[in-house]
Amino acid sequence: MKKMLNVIAVSFLIGSVFSSCASVEKAEPKKVDAPVTVSFPSQDGLPVTADMYMPYGNDAPLILLCHRANWSRGEYLEIAPKLNLLGFNAVAIDQRSGKTKNNVDNATKLAAESAGKGTTYLDAVQDIQSAIDFASKLSEKKIILWGSSYSSSLGFTLVKSNSDKIAAYLAFSPGEYFADLGKAADWIATEAKDVKVPVFVTSRPSEKKDAQPIFDAIAQSDKTYFVPETDSKHGSQALYEATEGNAASWKAAEAFLARFSK
Repeated sequence: MKKMLNVIAVSFLIGSVFSSCASVEKAEPKKVDAPVTVSFPSQDGLPVTADMYMPYGNDAPLILLCHRANWSRGEYLEIAPKLNLLGFNAVAIDQRSGKTKNNVDNATKLAAESAGKGTTYLDAVQDIQSAIDFASKLSEKKIILWGSSYSSSLGFTLVKSNSDKIAAYLAFSPGEYFADLGKAADWIATEAKDVKVPVFVTSRPSEKKDAQPIFDAIAQSDKTYFVPETDSKHGSQALYEATEGNAASWKAAEAFLARFSK
Protein backbone atom coordinates (compact mmCIF):
# COMPACT_ATOMS: atom_id res chain seq x y z
CA MET A 1 0.00 0.00 0.00
CA LYS A 2 2.88 2.40 0.89
CA LYS A 3 4.54 1.83 -2.48
CA MET A 4 1.22 2.44 -4.26
CA LEU A 5 0.74 5.72 -2.39
CA ASN A 6 4.25 6.81 -3.35
CA VAL A 7 3.59 6.11 -7.01
CA ILE A 8 0.27 7.98 -6.85
CA ALA A 9 1.97 10.92 -5.15
CA VAL A 10 4.67 11.04 -7.83
CA SER A 11 2.06 10.88 -10.61
CA PHE A 12 0.08 13.72 -9.02
CA LEU A 13 3.23 15.80 -8.58
CA ILE A 14 4.30 15.31 -12.19
CA GLY A 15 0.85 16.19 -13.46
CA SER A 16 0.72 19.33 -11.32
CA VAL A 17 4.14 20.51 -12.44
CA PHE A 18 3.45 19.90 -16.11
CA SER A 19 -0.05 21.43 -16.13
CA SER A 20 1.18 24.59 -14.40
CA CYS A 21 3.82 25.08 -17.07
CA ALA A 22 1.87 23.93 -20.11
CA SER A 23 0.82 27.45 -21.12
CA VAL A 24 4.35 28.84 -20.99
CA GLU A 25 6.14 28.66 -24.33
CA LYS A 26 9.55 29.51 -22.91
CA ALA A 27 9.94 29.71 -19.15
CA GLU A 28 12.12 32.34 -17.56
CA PRO A 29 15.09 30.96 -15.63
CA LYS A 30 14.01 29.86 -12.17
CA LYS A 31 15.08 27.41 -9.52
CA VAL A 32 13.77 25.14 -6.79
CA ASP A 33 15.18 26.00 -3.38
CA ALA A 34 13.40 23.17 -1.55
CA PRO A 35 13.04 19.99 -3.63
CA VAL A 36 10.09 17.62 -3.43
CA THR A 37 11.12 14.19 -2.14
CA VAL A 38 9.53 11.12 -3.74
CA SER A 39 10.25 7.42 -4.11
CA PHE A 40 9.94 4.81 -6.85
CA PRO A 41 10.79 1.09 -6.96
CA SER A 42 14.20 -0.21 -7.94
CA GLN A 43 14.41 -3.32 -10.08
CA ASP A 44 14.16 -5.54 -7.00
CA GLY A 45 11.29 -3.53 -5.51
CA LEU A 46 13.40 -1.57 -3.00
CA PRO A 47 12.16 2.04 -2.73
CA VAL A 48 14.61 4.52 -4.25
CA THR A 49 14.34 7.98 -2.71
CA ALA A 50 14.83 11.04 -4.91
CA ASP A 51 14.69 14.82 -4.69
CA MET A 52 12.92 16.52 -7.59
CA TYR A 53 14.04 19.99 -8.67
CA MET A 54 11.51 20.64 -11.43
CA PRO A 55 10.53 24.27 -12.01
CA TYR A 56 9.82 23.66 -15.70
CA GLY A 57 7.45 21.53 -17.77
CA ASN A 58 8.17 18.23 -19.48
CA ASP A 59 9.45 20.02 -22.57
CA ALA A 60 12.55 21.06 -20.61
CA PRO A 61 15.72 18.92 -20.56
CA LEU A 62 16.29 16.89 -17.39
CA ILE A 63 19.50 15.93 -15.61
CA LEU A 64 19.61 12.79 -13.44
CA LEU A 65 22.12 13.26 -10.61
CA CYS A 66 23.87 10.30 -8.94
CA HIS A 67 26.04 10.68 -5.82
CA ARG A 68 29.46 9.47 -4.71
CA ALA A 69 30.46 6.82 -2.16
CA ASN A 70 29.20 7.23 1.43
CA TRP A 71 27.08 10.22 0.40
CA SER A 72 23.44 10.82 -0.54
CA ARG A 73 21.20 12.92 -2.77
CA GLY A 74 22.22 15.75 -0.43
CA GLU A 75 25.36 16.05 -2.58
CA TYR A 76 23.27 18.16 -4.98
CA LEU A 77 21.50 20.60 -2.64
CA GLU A 78 23.77 23.38 -3.87
CA ILE A 79 24.26 22.18 -7.45
CA ALA A 80 20.74 21.32 -8.60
CA PRO A 81 19.25 24.83 -8.16
CA LYS A 82 22.08 26.22 -10.30
CA LEU A 83 21.26 23.66 -12.99
CA ASN A 84 17.66 24.91 -12.79
CA LEU A 85 18.88 28.42 -13.56
CA LEU A 86 20.60 27.04 -16.65
CA GLY A 87 17.22 25.78 -17.89
CA PHE A 88 17.27 22.19 -16.66
CA ASN A 89 14.94 20.17 -14.49
CA ALA A 90 16.90 17.85 -12.18
CA VAL A 91 16.35 14.70 -10.13
CA ALA A 92 18.90 13.67 -7.47
CA ILE A 93 18.68 10.09 -6.21
CA ASP A 94 19.88 8.01 -3.28
CA GLN A 95 21.64 4.84 -4.41
CA ARG A 96 21.74 2.00 -1.90
CA SER A 97 25.52 2.31 -1.68
CA GLY A 98 25.99 5.54 0.26
CA LYS A 99 25.39 7.21 3.61
CA THR A 100 24.87 10.92 4.40
CA LYS A 101 25.74 14.31 2.94
CA ASN A 102 24.73 17.83 3.94
CA ASN A 103 22.57 16.42 6.75
CA VAL A 104 20.56 14.35 4.27
CA ASP A 105 20.53 10.65 5.15
CA ASN A 106 20.56 8.13 2.33
CA ALA A 107 17.04 6.69 2.59
CA THR A 108 17.65 4.04 -0.07
CA LYS A 109 20.67 2.76 1.89
CA LEU A 110 18.60 2.61 5.08
CA ALA A 111 15.82 0.73 3.29
CA ALA A 112 18.32 -1.75 1.85
CA GLU A 113 19.86 -2.44 5.25
CA SER A 114 16.42 -2.89 6.76
CA ALA A 115 15.54 -5.38 4.03
CA GLY A 116 18.84 -7.27 4.34
CA LYS A 117 19.96 -6.34 0.82
CA GLY A 118 23.50 -5.74 -0.39
CA THR A 119 24.83 -2.20 -0.49
CA THR A 120 28.01 -2.46 -2.58
CA TYR A 121 28.74 -0.22 -5.54
CA LEU A 122 27.55 -2.93 -7.91
CA ASP A 123 24.32 -3.41 -5.96
CA ALA A 124 23.53 0.21 -6.80
CA VAL A 125 23.45 -0.39 -10.56
CA GLN A 126 19.80 -1.41 -10.44
CA ASP A 127 18.91 1.79 -8.58
CA ILE A 128 20.48 3.96 -11.27
CA GLN A 129 18.81 1.94 -14.01
CA SER A 130 15.42 2.35 -12.35
CA ALA A 131 16.11 6.06 -11.95
CA ILE A 132 16.88 6.34 -15.66
CA ASP A 133 13.55 4.68 -16.43
CA PHE A 134 11.76 6.94 -13.95
CA ALA A 135 13.40 10.19 -15.11
CA SER A 136 12.79 9.37 -18.77
CA LYS A 137 9.06 9.61 -18.12
CA LEU A 138 9.45 13.16 -16.80
CA SER A 139 10.80 14.70 -19.99
CA GLU A 140 9.84 14.69 -23.65
CA LYS A 141 13.56 14.72 -24.42
CA LYS A 142 16.27 12.19 -23.74
CA ILE A 143 17.70 12.77 -20.27
CA ILE A 144 21.25 13.74 -19.31
CA LEU A 145 23.01 11.43 -16.85
CA TRP A 146 25.44 12.85 -14.27
CA GLY A 147 27.65 10.71 -12.03
CA SER A 148 30.06 11.41 -9.17
CA SER A 149 32.97 9.13 -8.21
CA TYR A 150 31.83 5.49 -8.20
CA SER A 151 28.50 6.38 -9.82
CA SER A 152 30.35 8.26 -12.57
CA SER A 153 32.12 5.02 -13.41
CA LEU A 154 28.97 2.91 -13.32
CA GLY A 155 27.37 5.47 -15.58
CA PHE A 156 29.47 4.33 -18.52
CA THR A 157 27.93 0.87 -18.34
CA LEU A 158 24.42 2.32 -18.13
CA VAL A 159 24.83 4.90 -20.88
CA LYS A 160 25.91 2.13 -23.21
CA SER A 161 22.74 0.15 -22.60
CA ASN A 162 20.33 3.12 -22.52
CA SER A 163 21.18 5.02 -25.68
CA ASP A 164 17.46 5.32 -26.42
CA LYS A 165 16.94 7.32 -23.19
CA ILE A 166 20.20 9.23 -22.58
CA ALA A 167 21.35 12.22 -24.64
CA ALA A 168 24.64 12.96 -22.89
CA TYR A 169 26.78 11.99 -19.92
CA LEU A 170 28.82 13.93 -17.35
CA ALA A 171 31.32 11.94 -15.26
CA PHE A 172 32.96 13.62 -12.26
CA SER A 173 36.08 11.74 -11.07
CA PRO A 174 35.57 8.33 -12.71
CA GLY A 175 37.98 5.49 -11.99
CA GLU A 176 38.35 1.74 -11.88
CA TYR A 177 36.81 1.28 -8.44
CA PHE A 178 35.57 -2.29 -8.72
CA ALA A 179 38.54 -4.69 -8.58
CA ASP A 180 37.62 -5.69 -5.01
CA LEU A 181 34.16 -6.61 -6.29
CA GLY A 182 35.46 -9.06 -8.88
CA LYS A 183 35.66 -6.78 -11.92
CA ALA A 184 38.63 -6.52 -14.26
CA ALA A 185 41.11 -3.74 -13.66
CA ASP A 186 40.01 -2.06 -16.91
CA TRP A 187 36.29 -2.85 -16.70
CA ILE A 188 35.06 0.74 -16.96
CA ALA A 189 37.49 1.62 -19.77
CA THR A 190 36.23 -1.41 -21.67
CA GLU A 191 32.61 -0.33 -21.14
CA ALA A 192 33.42 3.23 -22.19
CA LYS A 193 34.55 2.09 -25.64
CA ASP A 194 30.95 1.53 -26.69
CA VAL A 195 29.49 4.81 -25.39
CA LYS A 196 28.01 6.73 -28.32
CA VAL A 197 26.58 9.86 -26.67
CA PRO A 198 28.53 13.10 -25.99
CA VAL A 199 30.61 12.74 -22.81
CA PHE A 200 32.08 15.26 -20.38
CA VAL A 201 34.75 13.96 -18.00
CA THR A 202 36.41 15.97 -15.26
CA SER A 203 38.72 15.17 -12.36
CA ARG A 204 41.26 16.68 -10.02
CA PRO A 205 44.78 16.89 -11.50
CA SER A 206 45.84 14.21 -9.00
CA GLU A 207 43.10 11.90 -10.32
CA LYS A 208 44.13 12.17 -13.96
CA LYS A 209 45.90 8.83 -13.82
CA ASP A 210 42.54 7.21 -12.98
CA ALA A 211 40.28 9.16 -15.33
CA GLN A 212 42.50 9.56 -18.40
CA PRO A 213 42.48 5.86 -19.46
CA ILE A 214 38.68 5.81 -19.27
CA PHE A 215 38.41 9.02 -21.29
CA ASP A 216 40.91 7.75 -23.88
CA ALA A 217 38.93 4.53 -24.28
CA ILE A 218 35.82 6.37 -25.49
CA ALA A 219 35.90 5.64 -29.20
CA GLN A 220 33.64 8.41 -30.46
CA SER A 221 35.05 11.93 -30.88
CA ASP A 222 32.34 13.98 -29.14
CA LYS A 223 34.03 14.00 -25.75
CA THR A 224 35.57 16.57 -23.42
CA TYR A 225 38.04 16.11 -20.57
CA PHE A 226 38.45 19.08 -18.24
CA VAL A 227 41.18 19.16 -15.60
CA PRO A 228 41.20 22.30 -13.41
CA GLU A 229 44.45 24.10 -12.71
CA THR A 230 43.83 23.90 -8.96
CA ASP A 231 43.64 20.61 -7.08
CA SER A 232 39.85 21.08 -6.74
CA LYS A 233 37.76 18.38 -5.01
CA HIS A 234 36.67 14.83 -5.75
CA GLY A 235 33.46 14.23 -7.70
CA SER A 236 30.71 16.82 -8.00
CA GLN A 237 32.13 18.63 -4.97
CA ALA A 238 34.37 20.35 -7.51
CA LEU A 239 31.40 22.65 -8.16
CA TYR A 240 30.76 23.69 -4.55
CA GLU A 241 31.20 27.39 -3.84
CA ALA A 242 33.67 26.55 -1.09
CA THR A 243 35.89 24.62 -3.51
CA GLU A 244 38.87 26.48 -4.90
CA GLY A 245 38.57 26.90 -8.65
CA ASN A 246 34.87 25.99 -8.77
CA ALA A 247 34.16 28.79 -11.27
CA ALA A 248 36.40 27.17 -13.87
CA SER A 249 34.75 23.78 -13.35
CA TRP A 250 31.30 25.35 -13.68
CA LYS A 251 32.35 27.15 -16.86
CA ALA A 252 33.52 23.89 -18.42
CA ALA A 253 30.37 21.99 -17.41
CA GLU A 254 28.10 24.79 -18.61
CA ALA A 255 29.86 24.91 -21.97
CA PHE A 256 29.20 21.20 -22.42
CA LEU A 257 25.57 21.48 -21.30
CA ALA A 258 24.76 24.55 -23.40
CA ARG A 259 23.73 22.58 -26.46
CA PHE A 260 21.17 20.60 -24.46
CA SER A 261 19.55 23.55 -22.65
CA LYS A 262 17.01 24.33 -25.37
